[in-house]
Amino acid sequence: MATQNGVYRLENGTWGYRFSILIAGKRISKKKTTDEFGNKLTTEAAAKKARKAAIAAAHVEMARQQKVVRRTFKEVYNEYSAVGRKDRAYTTIKKQNWLWESRIKEKFGDRYVDDVSVGEVNDFLAWLYFDLGYSYSYVEGFLKMIYLILGQAYSRNYLDVQTYQKLAVDRNTRIKMPKMKIEDDKEIIAYTRDELALLDEYFKGNNLETAYLLGRYCGLRIAECFGLKWSNVDFEKGTILIDRQMQYQDETITLTPPKTRNGHRTMYMCDKLKNHLWEKYQQREIDLKRYAKIIEQKKRLITDLDGNMIYSTEMVNCKPKGQLLTVTSFKYAARDTKKFYGIHFSYHVLRHTYGTMMAELNTPQHLLCNQMGHAHIHVTQAYYLAVTKGGVEVLQDKLNQL
Repeated sequence: MATQNGVYRLENGTWGYRFSILIAGKRISKKKTTDEFGNKLTTEAAAKKARKAAIAAAHVEMARQQKVVRRTFKEVYNEYSAVGRKDRAYTTIKKQNWLWESRIKEKFGDRYVDDVSVGEVNDFLAWLYFDLGYSYSYVEGFLKMIYLILGQAYSRNYLDVQTYQKLAVDRNTRIKMPKMKIEDDKEIIAYTRDELALLDEYFKGNNLETAYLLGRYCGLRIAECFGLKWSNVDFEKGTILIDRQMQYQDETITLTPPKTRNGHRTMYMCDKLKNHLWEKYQQREIDLKRYAKIIEQKKRLITDLDGNMIYSTEMVNCKPKGQLLTVTSFKYAARDTKKFYGIHFSYHVLRHTYGTMMAELNTPQHLLCNQMGHAHIHVTQAYYLAVTKGGVEVLQDKLNQL
């Protein structure tokens, strides 16, 4: 049912609006049944309000488009590098520079951002994946980088809204990853309980036992594990504060903020981990006196978050005589576990194992998301969907109760 003021009623009782107007000599037409937030229009008044807002937005956008300045990918990236990423982590900047220099600069650097088609970029990503044989996750890095440049161009008024929507926002038209190869469509890999028992046996009593247990019972990322300081372990509350990670920067070991904002979190320890850390802490006090002279020679200075220098003895993962353990320390352990047990050891698989086991125990998703330090809940949900031996056993037990 149409009305005189550009709004109409649908058969299901909701409302819609339409308009076709000239702005600066350009015809702008729109027909919608939702407001600017995607909500259905349930009354005539709501439809009128939405139509008025849409017309106002069209005028604003047209004025904006008249001021749009054309820039190349290179110009946008250089401007972003100079003034737009001061809050980015060192490793993020390093990765962005690599992605830009390795392929994107050569392919699109001299092109205007508004002159590149979706098809061209899709073909570029397919070339990286199928022809050059890059991994799916590696190619995703190029896609995210291109999205970043387009977003920067739009925010700096170098790209009009229609072009930006088409390239990076609209589900039907935007740039997309190529279809994943069957062999790359892998499930989350986790250790079985039998494999964990063998790994428990291997790491028990050696210098890497603490790091191993932090992965097994907290699901820490390896950089978070080796960036843990004793001052961040609260034995009274049974918690561990994750607020830094270990990284190599310009060939020096530095403690930096976690990978994501959600990576800054408080972990809760199980009794086994808590008891182990307490015993290690007490032994540390003894070792600091027993090996005082040796520690003076072997302890290492590293750069903390605030730029101050601290000694390796302040780190949880440190040998009794002061030598620092780092993210590369598991290299020989991985070789040994494969040789003696046939297990392909990866610290990140410990993280996956923690996540799947916690999911199998029906841990509420929001709590596991917090403990894992995920930026988005949908990443956590993958652990609840992973099919593991333990999960199958739970399923079979439920089926037997039918």
